[in-house]
Amino acid sequence: MATTRQFLEDFGMRVAYEENGGKVLYFAGQGPDPYVYVAEEADKSEFLGGTFLVETKDDLERASQLIPGATKLLPAGPAGGYMVTFRDPDNLPCNLVWGLDAPQSTQVGDAVPVFNYPTFKPRKGVFQRYQQGPSPVFKLGHFGLLISDFKKTYQFYCKYFNVKATDILTAPDGTQVAAFCHIDREEEWVDHHTFFFSQNSLHVGPHHCSFEVNDPDVQAIGHDFLEAKGYRPAWGVGRHILGSQVFDYWFMPDDFMIEHYSDGDLVNCHQETGFLAASDEALAIWGPAVPKGFMDAVIDNKKKA
Repeated sequence: MATTRQFLEDFGMRVAYEENGGKVLYFAGQGPDPYVYVAEEADKSEFLGGTFLVETKDDLERASQLIPGATKLLPAGPAGGYMVTFRDPDNLPCNLVWGLDAPQSTQVGDAVPVFNYPTFKPRKGVFQRYQQGPSPVFKLGHFGLLISDFKKTYQFYCKYFNVKATDILTAPDGTQVAAFCHIDREEEWVDHHTFFFSQNSLHVGPHHCSFEVNDPDVQAIGHDFLEAKGYRPAWGVGRHILGSQVFDYWFMPDDFMIEHYSDGDLVNCHQETGFLAASDEALAIWGPAVPKGFMDAVIDNKKKA
């Protein structure tokens, strides 16, 4: 747990709550959520699921009743509220929460940088000055899963939740194999994807979780900081095509993959689903070459199981 705590603090989070004598740690960012990552000490690494916030307690109770095998309402943790846990078609856990308290201490995100361009220079007499150190995390932006059957997973999440595919990737024969999904809140602008899943023939489980940071400069400084600390990079820095984010992937001490991102796209209910051939070329417009095994979450510089 000590190595995980150190990594996540170096990644830009802070411990907001502790339970069970420090064996369960709740990490927060600078945003409005009381915590964005939960780490629990155990004999082996295990994925305990991504978590979505629901709007009302009625929504949570309805999910408990409608989703096959879902738990009853349970205490969500030290920030109060309630949670429901269910399993998807691959038996992977996922959680829903409602009623969490406001953060113990509110932090303001970094200032919005102003950039000068060749023909438009709004920053006059003001210098860009940054400090070295971790890249402060703002929020959990999305998480991704490796799944065994795209159609079953897609139908499951679309049936029970307001999930809509922003972009779908297809195999050469036209079969749909991956989806980048947003939360459909009608006219409200939301992230290009909050959830993605990709069909995988090797294994099922988490692919990565991704946390938003202020801007690409802060992100690059965080990359250098993690590199100087000797942590294992996975892929980055580069810019994605789907979602447009500047990305930077790392491996945690327990071998889970985690990402910093900045400058992502927004969509709303008027966005039509896009379709793109699944390939390495669809993953990034610039940056290092896609590492072998990236889509399997098993990369050459990652310790093999």
